[in-house]
Amino acid sequence: MSEVSTESAGQPVAEGRLAGRVAIVTGGARGIGKAIVERLVADGARVAFTCNSSPEAAEVLAGELGADRAMAVQCNVTSAEQINSLVEKVLTAWGKIHILVNNAGITKDTLVMRMSQQDFEDVLSTNLTGAFLMTKAVLRPMMSERWGRIINISSVVGLVGNPGQANYVASKAGLIGMTKSIALEVASRNILVNCIAPGFIQSDMTSKLNEQQQSQLTSLIPLKRIGQGADVAAMVSFLGSGDAAYITGQTFAVDGGMTML
Repeated sequence: MSEVSTESAGQPVAEGRLAGRVAIVTGGARGIGKAIVERLVADGARVAFTCNSSPEAAEVLAGELGADRAMAVQCNVTSAEQINSLVEKVLTAWGKIHILVNNAGITKDTLVMRMSQQDFEDVLSTNLTGAFLMTKAVLRPMMSERWGRIINISSVVGLVGNPGQANYVASKAGLIGMTKSIALEVASRNILVNCIAPGFIQSDMTSKLNEQQQSQLTSLIPLKRIGQGADVAAMVSFLGSGDAAYITGQTFAVDGGMTML
């Protein structure tokens, strides 16, 4: 992928609730991650986003948003070395880091009796350890600013469980617990750490469901619709802004009311 340019570091960005802020979003090339990147840029932030499996899509998105507003960086979040390189690129280009969104995640679904130890560990390595490594890497820049927002993207299955996803559920439940612990550690530095638990969100997978399957799915949701990436992105924008200045250590279900049933 292309190297980061420093030429845009002094350029003005659009006004908005996140004007002047610099964000990193992991897994930002597709799905929920893409919606988050687009929303943060629209709200005035400069955004570096990672991708691993779809570098071409990431470059297209960065091009659409503009080189002065977005950069795509290929980064495997299981690698501390690659993460540290990402952070250095962002600091070199834009000087600061204010917001981190830990969104990168994978699934390897099967019943526990059939699940290999490797599949269990792979999912935790990306979804949970990756978030830990990213968080650790941005804490010093945030502490220097005495301002930070760390937002972990969990899932409603981390709250209620789901058969065939023991590894994924463990990783998402772990994110919720880690969010609370880190929030306690860094609150005195004005770094807020919160978690979002999306429910059923429109994706490549849900678009392949037939009409009957779509109906069965929406019957589980009080709002009677599948969520959009923009629904999650709106919560990220709020939690990443000054409007959320008295909120930390919390988990917000963006699920159309599904988990209240």
